[in-house]
This record gives sequence, structure tokens and C-alpha cells, in this order.
Amino acid sequence: MTFDAPLLLFLAPVVGLALGFAAWLARRRRIRLARRWSPALGRLARSRGAWAPAVVGIAGSCAVVALAGPRWGRTEIRTESRALSLVFAVDISRSMLAEDVPPSRLQRAVRESRRLIQDLEGDRLGLIAFAGRSYILSPLTVDGGAIRMYLDALDPDLASEGGTALSSVIAQGGQLLGAASDAADRVLVLFTDGEAHDTLPDIVRQVGVLKEAGIHLIVVAEGGAGPSRIPIRDSTGALVEYKRDEDGTVIQTERRDDILRAVADAADGTLIPSEAHDQAGAVRSLVAALKRSPTSATRTADLVPRAWIPCLVAVLLLLGYTIARPGPALVGIAGLLLLSRPAEAQRPTAGARALAAGDPTRAASEFLTEARAGHAKDTAFYNAGTAALEAGRLDVARGALAEATKSLDPGLRYRALYNLGLASLLAAGADTSRRDEMLDDATERLRQALLLQPSSARAKWNLELAERRRPPPPPQGGGGGGGTPPPTAAPPAAQQRQPSPPEPKSLTQGQAEQILNSMERRERETREEQQRRMQGDEGGVKDW
Repeated sequence: MTFDAPLLLFLAPVVGLALGFAAWLARRRRIRLARRWSPALGRLARSRGAWAPAVVGIAGSCAVVALAGPRWGRTEIRTESRALSLVFAVDISRSMLAEDVPPSRLQRAVRESRRLIQDLEGDRLGLIAFAGRSYILSPLTVDGGAIRMYLDALDPDLASEGGTALSSVIAQGGQLLGAASDAADRVLVLFTDGEAHDTLPDIVRQVGVLKEAGIHLIVVAEGGAGPSRIPIRDSTGALVEYKRDEDGTVIQTERRDDILRAVADAADGTLIPSEAHDQAGAVRSLVAALKRSPTSATRTADLVPRAWIPCLVAVLLLLGYTIARPGPALVGIAGLLLLSRPAEAQRPTAGARALAAGDPTRAASEFLTEARAGHAKDTAFYNAGTAALEAGRLDVARGALAEATKSLDPGLRYRALYNLGLASLLAAGADTSRRDEMLDDATERLRQALLLQPSSARAKWNLELAERRRPPPPPQGGGGGGGTPPPTAAPPAAQQRQPSPPEPKSLTQGQAEQILNSMERRERETREEQQRRMQGDEGGVKDW
């Protein structure tokens, strides 16, 4: 059992005695006034209300106990809702980078999808990204935040094959929705410019399978009516060039209304044109009339508030005494209503109080105790690791933050990974024997943090510091006898005269950003070169 405000427990008997004493004084005054009127009336007043001070005092004590906020036990909380099964399929081929609709075809599709997630809260949603192949990024879930996180990371570089294969994504969308066993309607929302590289008969055949399964298809067109070039930009958003084919000719991409209309007609679905100003609103209006099935979810709540029990005891005492003596009991009920207001603020935990007092070491210990007790373990481990990091206890910080990285909350997991990378980076400077191991761990943790929040400047900055502190790789000698022979050892005196290598200078944030941007640009160029080599034998196959 715990209390939100345990200090109020010490006030409970004081308040009870004060109220009982006040009721006793009121009874004495009533008896004295009755005696002044007549001795018989005084005897009658003395025979009634003898228990009033005790009842009022006990009721007041119970009210203060309720105000302290007692909690114990656990309960199962069951919530019910009516949900629809809907899957977003977003085209991430390079033709979706065209900027004939602001800001680009892909970004507009992401924007409209995010609006739909907000409007369809409570429905089961899934996400598929597709180009030359399709990829299930999220199965059906009611967690709209997870879908938004995947939407923000959509990029053509996620696809291992270029081009646009509509038949494969329609087939995979049907399989994903077919796994839903409830009676709700199922909807596939397809965001694409229609520039498919598979044949229209194959696409129509897959659409027919989708229609037979009873799945509704909504096609959302993206792109302008005329041809448009595909810009290639660096990580800062600056235009590098426009995409070209194998002959060096600038590629022109356009929205294929003929394919989009044929797909929608074959599925008896709906085509939402690119010219529609509110595509998300149009989709929302279409799915509003569809059938939704009731769903339920159950969760366990620990330390259930039990303030109603002492409140009930106080009310029953006063109501019971009201029958015998209405006057004092009604006064007690009025006082109880004033005292039994629910506590609005929760008492801070011991770790939070220690941290506020400037004692991070004790705060880390208190947070670890809270985590082992099972109270909000992920948050408690993160708080413990952060407090230990502030106290300089790097071993404790790394252990607690490693547990916090297992959280399913993306925001908490990012913060835990970032702090864990920072702890390993500090440990590398403090422990020279394990320097390489700690730097490797810091690099890995910071890379994982950047996958969750690619725009984090501080994660990029610390990742660059970790990379620069790692020792350079050893020189690779030739393997066949033609390599350069190793230099002969210099005399000891000469070795002593050699100057020590200069310490690496710290980078400014602008220099680190430039280095990271150049690294990202080189990685992108390397991936594109590998993709061109893989498709070199196919001769003329489109990759946009």
C-alpha cells in the first residue's frame, strides 16, 4: 500500500480530535442553553447526541485518510472501440521525388497519410512501402505513432530495387489485410503516380484477386499532368543534378492517369485525383461509411486508487447518525465534502526528490530500486542511467541505459540510446585499456539513435567525435612480394628524437556537419553505383 501524500496520515488523528472536540463543545453549549429554558429540556438535550463528537471525529479522520490518496492492488481495465482495417501503400520510387506538386510527390503522400492517421484514430492501420519490390513496414496496429515514425523515414534509398511494381504491392496488401480475422471492412489506400514498370494485365489480374477477397481499393494519384524532371539533392537539400538514364539524357516522369484509372475501375474502387486539394479528407469521407467491427483491449493497472473506501466509511457513519441526530450529522457531512476533494498532484518519487536536491548518486540508486520493483521500468531505468551519468558512475549508467533501450516507446528509446552512446564515449576517455571497445559501442549506439531521429544534431556531433577518436586502420601491405618492404627500425636515440604525433583537434559543429554530409553523399553514390552494376545485365530496365 502506498499514499500520494503520506504526511496527511499524521494529520488524520489531529483533524479527527479537533472535529470531535468542536462537536463536544457545541453539544455542551446546546445543553447549557436548554437548561436555561427549563430543567426538563436540559435533561432531554443531555440524553441525545452523546455519540455525536465521536462520529464526527471518526468521519473527519476518514476524510483526511482519503485525501492522503491510498493505493493498493491491481485491476484489469478493459476498453472497447469500433475499428476498421486499413493499409497505406506508399510509392517510394525515384519518380516520386518529382516536384511538380509541392513539396514533392512523396512528401505530399506522406503528409496526407499523416492527416489520415490523425483522423482515423482507433482504427487498425498498416504501412507498406514499395518500388521495384514491396516492403511491409508495419502490420495492422492501433499505434498511430509507430506508423507516423515509419512515414517520416520513407526515402527511395530504402528500396533495394528501383522502378514501380504495382502488381506486387497490391498482392502484398491483399495478404496483409487478409490476415485480419474480424468482420470489419478492409481498405487498401494506394499512393502512387502510376508510372508502373510491370504490365497492365498483371496489375489488373492482382486487382481482381483483391476484389474477390472483398477488399476496397482507393487509389490516390500524385504528380502533375505534364512531364517533370527528377531532382537529386544532397543531405542539405541542395540540388546536385537531375536524374539521367544510361545514355545521359535527363529523365522525364509523368503521372499515368490511364493506368490509375484502369486499376481503380478493375477493383470497383475510387480514384482520388492529384488535383484534389484535400486528398485525406476525400479518403476519410469514403471510409466513414464502411463497416467497423467492435474491438476490445485489456491492460493491467497497478496501485489502484482506493480513496473511495475511507470516503464511503465516513459517509455511511454520517448518514447512519443523521437518522438519530440530524443537526450535527449534517454539519459533519458539509465538512466532509470540503475535505474530501481528490488530490490533483502525485507525490514525486524518491529519485526525483534526490535529483531535485542535487544528489544524482542517491537519485540513481532510488530509480534503480523503483525499476526493480516493476513501477514503469523503462522510464525508471532511463532516469537511473541519466542520474548515474550526471554523477560520473559510467558503469551504472551504461547498465541502466542498456535496459532502457529495450523500451517500445521510440522517443524514450532514442534518448536512452543517445545517453548510452555518450556514456560509452566518456568511458573511452576514462578507461584506456577498453578504449577501442567503448568507442565501437558509442558509435553503434549513436548510429541506432540516428535511425530513430535522423535530424538529431547532437547525435551527429557525438558520432563524429567517436569516429575521429577511433585509431586509424593499420596500413595494408602488398601480398605478392611486390609490396614495399617494412622500414628498418631506427636507433633508440633517433626514436626518442622523433616528435610525438599532434593531438587531434576538436571540430566545430559546422565542420562536423560538413563531414557528415560528405559521408552521406558518398554512401548514396556508392549505393547508386552498386545498383547500376546489379542492373547492368538487364539492359534498359528503368529504376525510377
